[in-house]
Amino acid sequence: MHLFTSESVTKGHPDKVADMISDAVLDSLIAKDPLARVACETMVTTGLVVLAGEVTVHNDKARNALLNVDKTVRETIRSIGYDDPTTGFDHCSCSVLRALHSQSVDISQGVTEGKGESKQQGAGDQGIMFGFACDETKALMPLPVHLAHRLTAQLSEVRENGSIKWIRPDGKSQVTVEYCDNVPVRLHTVVISTQHSEDVVDKKTGNITAKARKEIVDKVIKPVVMELCPKLWNKKTIFHINPTGRFVIGGPHGDTGLTGRKIIVDTYGGRGAHGGGAFSGKDPSKVDRSASYMARYIAKNIVAAKLAKVCEIQLSYAIGVADPISVLIDCENTAVIDETLIEDAVKKVFPLTPKGIVSHLKLLRPIYGDTAHDGHFGRKGRGFSWEKTDKVKELRKACGL
Repeated sequence: MHLFTSESVTKGHPDKVADMISDAVLDSLIAKDPLARVACETMVTTGLVVLAGEVTVHNDKARNALLNVDKTVRETIRSIGYDDPTTGFDHCSCSVLRALHSQSVDISQGVTEGKGESKQQGAGDQGIMFGFACDETKALMPLPVHLAHRLTAQLSEVRENGSIKWIRPDGKSQVTVEYCDNVPVRLHTVVISTQHSEDVVDKKTGNITAKARKEIVDKVIKPVVMELCPKLWNKKTIFHINPTGRFVIGGPHGDTGLTGRKIIVDTYGGRGAHGGGAFSGKDPSKVDRSASYMARYIAKNIVAAKLAKVCEIQLSYAIGVADPISVLIDCENTAVIDETLIEDAVKKVFPLTPKGIVSHLKLLRPIYGDTAHDGHFGRKGRGFSWEKTDKVKELRKACGL
């Protein structure tokens, strides 16, 4: 028996605000110029948004979108729910500072097809990327992080639809699952910390009321658990709801937020490895993002094809070079055939060059805003092409099955 814990954060968490702004800027540019080169970092704090990075666009519509980036920033902040100036951060009163300049020509020649030492489109940087999948959930995601994401999504949902009127945008979840022989058997602990209004503060203690805590269990936690894993709900489950007692000051007014500071939340909650590169604000020529999406796509198809119960794949790249340096499959002793055979099949079935990845997963679209909250993996929707399991038959055939 062992316990495993993962966390997630809501749209209104300061780091996620930064991620969502960075990806909103990316979407606004890629919608006008699919070949835009974008690396946009964001910092948010009390009354202030700072944009920094490298952006190169190739037509007047995209240049106009770049000129209007302030509007994109403010609309994103408003959509998250920061629309009240009394909270210390809102879409109308915050300042937006820009420090964006064009992409280095030295980098550009390595990732532009027909230029550089390799005439193919090379990787945007060196690095290692990981993909992971397992059969713990229908989404083929680890249960703790999948539950944590669904809980933060539910926190946002009950706030946005008005069913819990006192919730504010900032919030976090944490889920601990008990395993026996690597199978989830019990929901051990759930932690929810949500920003709230003064309406649910007990006047005697200055802390959130017991009634409000119960409302979180009844309207946020229980519906999610009963939908995803009802057999794991039990009377022994421990709930920590706003365990500090009070969470009125939140969002960028409570903590500074930065793009790319929630990379474990964005991926597998610590269950799978991470290469270290963040996703948000980066166009798909950056393999930190695109190759990680491809790695998830590969791992998910391997598990869906029942070649293994668990699969982790590592890809590595060199800047300016099209083909990956290495491909490694690790199925944690659950593979039904030799892992080297799976590696060979992967190289045959999946495109692994930057150009091939971008084309196959249709990444030159304004799809990134939705990825910036509640996890990049295990999601449904038009933009999440890397969540398809359309290579199952081809993989099994390539493996001789």
